[in-house]
Amino acid sequence: MPFGEVGTSNGHMKLLDLLDEAVPGVGTYEDFNTIDWVREKSKDRDRHREITSKSKLSTWALLQSVSDAFSGWLLMLLVGLSSGALAGLIDITAHWMTDLKEGVCLSGFWFNHEHCCWTSNETTFQERDRCPEWKSWAELMVGTPEGASAYIINYLLYVCWALLFSLLAVFLVRAFAPYACGSGIPEIKTILSGFIIRGYLGKWTLLIKTITLVLAVSSGLSLGKEGPMVHVSCCCANILCHLFTKYRKNEAKRREVLSAAAAVGVSVAFGAPIGGVLFSLEEVSYYFPLKTLWRSFFAALVGAFTLRSINPFGNSRLVLFYVEFHAPWHLLELVPFVMLGIFGGLWGALFIRTNIAWCRRRKTTRLGRFPVVEVLLVTLATAVLAFPNEYTRMSGSELISELFNDCSLLDSSKLCDYAERDPAINGSESGNELPDRPAGSGLYTALWQLVLALIFKVVITIFTFGIKVPSGLFIPSMAVGAIAGRLLGVGMEQLAYYHPEWSMLKGWCTPGADCITPGLYAMVGATACLGGVTRMTVSLVVIMFELTGGLEYIVPLMAATMTSKWVADALGREGIYEAHIRLNGYPFLEAKEEYAHQTLAMDVMRPRRSDPALAVLTQDDMTVGQVEELVAATEYSGYPVVVSHDSLRLVGFVLRRDLLIFIENARKHQEGVVSASLVLFGDHPPPQPANGPPPVKLRSILDLCPFTVTDHTPMEIVVDIFRKMGLRQSLVTHNGRLLGIITKKDILKHMAQMANRDPDSILFN
Repeated sequence: MPFGEVGTSNGHMKLLDLLDEAVPGVGTYEDFNTIDWVREKSKDRDRHREITSKSKLSTWALLQSVSDAFSGWLLMLLVGLSSGALAGLIDITAHWMTDLKEGVCLSGFWFNHEHCCWTSNETTFQERDRCPEWKSWAELMVGTPEGASAYIINYLLYVCWALLFSLLAVFLVRAFAPYACGSGIPEIKTILSGFIIRGYLGKWTLLIKTITLVLAVSSGLSLGKEGPMVHVSCCCANILCHLFTKYRKNEAKRREVLSAAAAVGVSVAFGAPIGGVLFSLEEVSYYFPLKTLWRSFFAALVGAFTLRSINPFGNSRLVLFYVEFHAPWHLLELVPFVMLGIFGGLWGALFIRTNIAWCRRRKTTRLGRFPVVEVLLVTLATAVLAFPNEYTRMSGSELISELFNDCSLLDSSKLCDYAERDPAINGSESGNELPDRPAGSGLYTALWQLVLALIFKVVITIFTFGIKVPSGLFIPSMAVGAIAGRLLGVGMEQLAYYHPEWSMLKGWCTPGADCITPGLYAMVGATACLGGVTRMTVSLVVIMFELTGGLEYIVPLMAATMTSKWVADALGREGIYEAHIRLNGYPFLEAKEEYAHQTLAMDVMRPRRSDPALAVLTQDDMTVGQVEELVAATEYSGYPVVVSHDSLRLVGFVLRRDLLIFIENARKHQEGVVSASLVLFGDHPPPQPANGPPPVKLRSILDLCPFTVTDHTPMEIVVDIFRKMGLRQSLVTHNGRLLGIITKKDILKHMAQMANRDPDSILFN
């Protein structure tokens, strides 16, 4: 028998310590609790030490040691393969369903518009989107693609498809996986900091998020799939962790894998493996050792390779928006680039404030009770307003690709509709490089449409981010910036054409030359706006040059990114993800936030002067019944163990969950345990009466080295310790005598109070 009394030769009963056998459930955590990083790392060190020592004893043990060391790399391989395959599936399906709103391919309904026309022999380069095999819904119903009736039919079906897709998405989320909504990055950041949210990275969430992400993107809502792809990759990693014991049983080790999975998510969403690793390091990870960096790099590489093998974009390239600008940028162009940075910072600060205000209104009013109605109303408004304008009708990725495009001689886009040049002003053109030219009527029309598209995108994105469907923010933010950048770029181009004599242009922009590249301005604007919203810097620049292949434009991207961050930080310190973490009340200690108040540990610890005395357990004079009464009367996640109530000399700390599991186990498996049985935490228990019930020895679950601070420790140091060591609580002592306890929640409430925010907004333990 695993527990209980074992008879000895002299008739005395020997008690087995519960330490001898592992008890199921001990060392695990309840939902909405914070893990103990120190304990988890200590457990992993002990496990590794044991494997290493055994490996010297036999060949089998040596093979097990090698297998243990290799398991991390194997897990990274599996995460990369699964994430890359899912990303390819999502890209292909979303592209097809987006085109389905406008028409269908007669040669095969599973072909999207682009693939349908590739196989046609009647497609011309100028009209490569038109082919007999692709029919709009109006052509199928009334036989003509032109005219008022055709326009109305296409309009109505576009709106109906959008409503159907969004209705399916919100219904699936509500019915099967409520955690599948939103971006997922705020929650991933919170989980990586040590918080437990059961089911957030489960198989149902993965399945529903994958399906509804395709539906949400295809509906035409102003959202992207890049943020949710991080959530999808982390779900894959969490599920695959269960195949390996060392990751299944250790929450800290699992979070190392999730950090690498976040890198894979960005790698497969953008085709940017290095940017993905830097994104995980800069933006989402809480604990990122060097080993995790290498494994993230490997996993991101595998994910990118898998995506490239699937070739979802059909262009044999990994990058989403490949650009090939012919003209180099000039130093004086840094002025408009910095202006785009200022715009990006202003947009970022405006978006965060308005979106958080709207989401708070949703949480605190009746609006939050009708998520399906809200999604349908936002979809209806988006579809009705988007269809008349071709730049809002197309998907976010298509729009950005169009805006990044550098006009060539054979381009049929309205953005490339320039008038003929005046030979008196310009010299002759040669090759495929086009000199700056006067804007034609098509370009003027496109500019007005882009102005309307900019206003539409700015407003609708505020109401879209946060609704109950999967919704990313990267593509909408980039679209806003790309539109603003393209408008400014065309303005600069026309300035250079009509006023080449201006002193600021004379030195580097000669008449007839290709001086200004509007597509580059769109790229810089997209970077600035995404930086203003997320406050990313290094990872953003790397993602953008990987995304476009524009390696020589790093300096303009860096200038715009830093400017947008400075401007946005001046108007509000939080990025969008930190703001949503605070809105949801997650217990997340932001490493970027400075603690500037002069308070001490005694000002924050509990119990306060008006509170009841601190609930403690004594070392060896409490019974099982008394311990169960104390646990039932309180809701704390753990209890300090002291020598006695009089001395309050600290012995250790025990978790509530471990305590309950051990006592329940002892009642089931240890013979004679009753409510009067003593609970012993000491190494040398006092002598027991011969006829008394057997005691329950719980030293194995006692943390003998809990972290302590003195009552006069400045809170600035306490906060720093909590951040860097990932603590869930610290005990407060005075001359070795226990005074109180500080938890992560206490610190967050105190910081909220000092910042004049509602301290009760910290929802979870």
